Amino acid sequence: MKKQSIFTLLTLAILGVSCSSDKDKPDAYGSFEATEITVSSLANGRILMFNLEEGELLASNQLVGYVDTTDLHLKKLQGLDQKDATGSRREDLLAQIAVQEQNRENILIEKNRVVKLLKDGAATQKQLDDINSSLNMIDKQIALIRSQFAGIGNQIGSAEQQIAQVRESIKNAQIINPVKGTVLTKFAENNEVTSFGKPLYKIADLRVMELRVYVSGAQLPNIKIGSKVEVRIDKDEKTNTKMEGVVTPKTIQTKEERVNLVYAVKVRVINEGSLKIGMPGEIKLISN
Repeated sequence: MKKQSIFTLLTLAILGVSCSSDKDKPDAYGSFEATEITVSSLANGRILMFNLEEGELLASNQLVGYVDTTDLHLKKLQGLDQKDATGSRREDLLAQIAVQEQNRENILIEKNRVVKLLKDGAATQKQLDDINSSLNMIDKQIALIRSQFAGIGNQIGSAEQQIAQVRESIKNAQIINPVKGTVLTKFAENNEVTSFGKPLYKIADLRVMELRVYVSGAQLPNIKIGSKVEVRIDKDEKTNTKMEGVVTPKTIQTKEERVNLVYAVKVRVINEGSLKIGMPGEIKLISN
């Protein structure tokens, strides 16, 4: 009787541990990831400064380097010189227009005098015709100069546009970090020659990580966007570190694994420094 009681108690204890273990069993497994951004060069030329290292935390809009802009500065100076030269021609044309308009005023005065003399018979029609012919000639000259003036205005506008483009290229020669994050990989070094679109480094914001796990179709109804789950990572060989995660509002993807259809779900987790890209993790659904 005593032996049977001990056997019964041991059996119940083992079953209790087994049930407790099954109850605490994770609902899904996966690995942590982050949104990685590859920063590429927006300019062509030699990298004169590239001040960052892998693992370094960078601020948003931080200047981390620049590409040689000597040729661009020379091109900008050339454009400014051309603009100034064109502007000088415009001033000359304005002066010519002023002279012609003054001549026109003088001829109009002479015309009025001849018209009065013609009424008194002291002038001839030919004199009046010659004056009108001179007025027509001056009007044509003024119109020609004005058209040249408009053309120069267009040239100045084009030069200003080219200068603005060069200035934008000079601005793009600065390597500006776009987001706050940690440098994951560095692809370039000082004094290397780069080109437009060539990758320089990869960065990711590791303050918030995403755990991608795969769940079965039976588990899917229990997972809702915005719901909280328990996230676990290995603390040591026997224990786990637990933290809170939130199911992100992203499209659930499907994946076929052998014959079973499983669903990829992303869980957002605040990273206090212990999470790394590629680290394994697991989740336990929280019952409401």
